[in-house]
Amino acid sequence: MSPHPHSPAVQVLTHPLAFVLRVLGNFQAHRGFLLAGAIAYNALLSLVPLLILSVIVLSRLVTPAELLDTLGHYLEWLVPSQSYAVLEELSRFLDQRVAIGSALLATMLFFSSLTFSALNQAMAVIFDHRDLADQRSSLLSLLLPYAFVALLGVGLLAVTLISISVQTLVPDTVVVFGHNWYLPGLSGSILYLLGLATEALMIAAIYHFLPVGRIPLRYALVGGITATALWEIIRHVLVWYFSSLSNASVVYGSLTSAVVILFSLEIAATLLLLGAEVIAEYERLESPSSDSSPDR
Repeated sequence: MSPHPHSPAVQVLTHPLAFVLRVLGNFQAHRGFLLAGAIAYNALLSLVPLLILSVIVLSRLVTPAELLDTLGHYLEWLVPSQSYAVLEELSRFLDQRVAIGSALLATMLFFSSLTFSALNQAMAVIFDHRDLADQRSSLLSLLLPYAFVALLGVGLLAVTLISISVQTLVPDTVVVFGHNWYLPGLSGSILYLLGLATEALMIAAIYHFLPVGRIPLRYALVGGITATALWEIIRHVLVWYFSSLSNASVVYGSLTSAVVILFSLEIAATLLLLGAEVIAEYERLESPSSDSSPDR
């Protein structure tokens, strides 16, 4: 059965440039770069407290050394070429064995939720075309960032356990028809694919749950996979740039790590919000009666 000539998919495929221009126009009208900057700033504030909380909680199930090893591997995906700086701060905190009182715990939990709070507000701006009847309760909006903090902790635990299992169980050689075949880097390849899948699922969860009125799961998954692929390309470019061409250390001195991390997080946040704008524009095509453009 052929799609309806006026279906959103046909419109996008027939006029892709017009669709892209509308998405970019809405992104500009929603002040997307300003929103991405706010998310990146809050992510910078959230990163170390969130990791400290995760290690404190998960160290009861997994040894801190194994957690730090997993974090070091996957932090390089989030903050290219700067994972060592984040791990150094985390290790310093753990080595000092600071007593975690209720006040410090509440403070870290608050800062850990800042990124998802900012994302929640940004999604409300991007999906402002939805009906007011779909608005969620204030209590749910308040609790949602903390739910994502918990989800991230569960994901970190799962990735750590799977990583340990892969490194333990995956052999370096296999016997096929009586011949030994050497498989260099097989466990590394599996861990790489695991990281990609986890990243795509986390982004899809953000697209699915954060906007008011859930996005269809198929849209969220497509958005998560697309954003992951784009970030993977940009991440490799950033690694090459910071290792080969950047003179940031000359300009910023001791602030270099913070500046580079903030820059990387802002690019990642921009991609995340652009993906949300694509989904929002597709929804507008499905419901022509809604406003075709945001208030300016």
